[in-house]
Amino acid sequence: MREIQFREAIKEAMTEEMRKDENVFLMGEEVAEYNGAYKASQGMLDEFGSKRVIDTPISELGFAGIGVGAAMNGLRPIVEFMTWNFAILAADQVINSAAKMLQMSGGQYNVPIVFRGPNGQAGQLAATHSQAFESIYAHIPGLKVITPSNPYDAKGLLKSAIRDDDPIVFMESEKMYGDKGEVPDSEYLVPIGKADVKKEGSDVTIVSFGKIMKVALQAAEELEKEGVSAEVIDLRTIRPLDYETIIQSIKKTNRLVILEESWPMASISTEISYVVQSQAFDYLDAPIRRLTQADTPFAFAKELIDEALPGVEDVVKAAKKSKYLI
Repeated sequence: MREIQFREAIKEAMTEEMRKDENVFLMGEEVAEYNGAYKASQGMLDEFGSKRVIDTPISELGFAGIGVGAAMNGLRPIVEFMTWNFAILAADQVINSAAKMLQMSGGQYNVPIVFRGPNGQAGQLAATHSQAFESIYAHIPGLKVITPSNPYDAKGLLKSAIRDDDPIVFMESEKMYGDKGEVPDSEYLVPIGKADVKKEGSDVTIVSFGKIMKVALQAAEELEKEGVSAEVIDLRTIRPLDYETIIQSIKKTNRLVILEESWPMASISTEISYVVQSQAFDYLDAPIRRLTQADTPFAFAKELIDEALPGVEDVVKAAKKSKYLI
């Protein structure tokens, strides 16, 4: 199987779906002439032309609204935000229009639209450019929220998202666009709402998603060296969330550590903790442990970034505590 970059997987998903369906189009800042801010749409303008690969002004609220209107009229827009930090300006269209239109119209209008772009911290970009927004959008009924961690899942999930009749929030990462992974030449889809067990284990379950999955998998390797077998689950989809895969894992391991990049208050790990204790309490042999970003705006200094984010040692420590090894 060939290896391609995350950005190439995103481009292939969009290109293949645009070839299949003339109603699919891409719009956003620098997606056309510049081939995408992160080169995720490289060559697409040449293939599809300026009516289907559209450069927009720096006006997230405006072009997100155009996308919602287009979706209500039978098209399937892919709206790229240069970063989800900028998409705060478009939240009215995402939350108040796209998410609610099917219900407010009494089922008359679907909004088959994908809002996509990088999310979370990307290094030394400081507080206003380093926010992870999964839990904010997952809070909204009517939206589906997807955060892939590798090229294979990114391509398969994006193709599924483009075909879906509901509005999708698709969150990537600047730090992942250059990551390489195996992706088949043949067409495939990854189902929305289904988590993936990336590593099987018997002693503790580690649940994560997005680029911090790398930390989870590295921690599992370190734990293995110390005789602790960790099962690692990649959520992939944040809403709808695959609770069943998590619970089935806990029935085997009896312990749970949740790792995410966002803040602790009203986080995805908080929601998972509630559901697990309500549906699988009798299977738990230790308190649920969660690891999140520090409860503070993100810093610029590298030393403070390292301090704010959970690392491999933090995950290893949490897992060993759940086993009462420390």
